[in-house]
Amino acid sequence: MQVIKRSARAFAPAHITGFFCIHDHEDPRKKGSTGCGIVIDGGVVTTVTSAEEMEETQIILNEEQVGGYTTRTVVNMLTDSPLLVESVSNIPIGCGFGASAAGALSTAYALNDVLSLNLTSSMLIETAHVAEVVNRSGLGDVIAQSFGGVVIRTTPGAPNYGTVDWIPVAGKEVLCLTLGELDTGSVISDPDFAWRITSMGKGAMKKLMTSPTFENFMQCSRDFALGTGLASDAIIDAIEAVESAGGMASQAMLGESVFAIVEPERRDAVIEALSEFGQPLAYYLNNCRAGLM
Repeated sequence: MQVIKRSARAFAPAHITGFFCIHDHEDPRKKGSTGCGIVIDGGVVTTVTSAEEMEETQIILNEEQVGGYTTRTVVNMLTDSPLLVESVSNIPIGCGFGASAAGALSTAYALNDVLSLNLTSSMLIETAHVAEVVNRSGLGDVIAQSFGGVVIRTTPGAPNYGTVDWIPVAGKEVLCLTLGELDTGSVISDPDFAWRITSMGKGAMKKLMTSPTFENFMQCSRDFALGTGLASDAIIDAIEAVESAGGMASQAMLGESVFAIVEPERRDAVIEALSEFGQPLAYYLNNCRAGLM
């Protein structure tokens, strides 16, 4: 029977990237992406428990044991002690919501508290960022999840290397529709996609910075999704349905998902339009950020 020593719990929010550029570097702390995305109130809550008589680290996601390679990398970077890592996600996995980053970042915060490592937030963010990069599960979600809001990633990498800015926006409801999964690693490793992403991403960033408004972000994101060829026919149909209903929509990068913003008076019409393709999920855009609970 295990003897529980101590537990800690932390939260990291979801991050939906609208557009991005890939920045490669041999140093994973400097590798990453620039671009813009939104942080929403859904995310991952992780409980880390230090237990006697445990032989190896176990990663549990939504009550099922998983490989959890990005999260496992965080654990291995910070300690040799076996731990029980239990994450609960209320966002889709592998669909463009930054779930792997949220799991890794919330684990870093909880682990730091459990083992009294006394690391600063920038050190924990760096650890999660490096874990994401080396596992090819993401490039820029971690640093965005550490700040909240509408985050513009102006230079790539972890803290001390990467820098961010924000578009000031009041809280908004975000409607999301997931149509399937998309493997981040396979896309960012494809030379043709990588070239198109970076080319279109640079144009999107330039256009956004000439008028850094939320509406312009949504338009830049839509143009990026269609221009890169990442948007499937189903994604395009869903985006056009939202627009016909009076909303703005784009694709969550990198995922087979759509996110939409709508004024309250058109909400029912947009939900009805999205419901033709699946079950919409509702979240809230705000300034929440990763940290202990």
